[in-house]
Amino acid sequence: MGLDKPYLDIPGTTIFDTDQAALGYHLNMFAMSLKDEENREAFKADENGYLDRWAMTDEQKQAVRDRDFNRILALGGNIYFCAKIGAVDGLNYVQIVSSMTENDAEEHRQMMIDGGRSPEGNRYLHEWDDGGPSARKSGGQ
Repeated sequence: MGLDKPYLDIPGTTIFDTDQAALGYHLNMFAMSLKDEENREAFKADENGYLDRWAMTDEQKQAVRDRDFNRILALGGNIYFCAKIGAVDGLNYVQIVSSMTENDAEEHRQMMIDGGRSPEGNRYLHEWDDGGPSARKSGGQ
């Protein structure tokens, strides 16, 4: 019997729990390897060859190649580890996170300075008739 996970009803949010950690173990180990300059250079020189060193699924590898951070998280990626993937491309954290939203980096930065997104209508997925803006952007429900 699975655990009750009421947090799965939070829109636009992938919770990194033990199931996600198990799903993304190799993906996250790959991302953490990018902390070393030698590994970053090897990845930049031959992304496919470097990705093939890791026991990730084809879907995880494709999400990395696409730099689809929403998909990377859905496939078990931890945002703190996966930020290293974007950093290889010279992206800062605001640019990486804003790519996961409907905002560009400057709009996202300003939204966060202004206190973040409104909780109104964003507390539960079941409040949304069509899956909401974050789901539409990532192709989810």
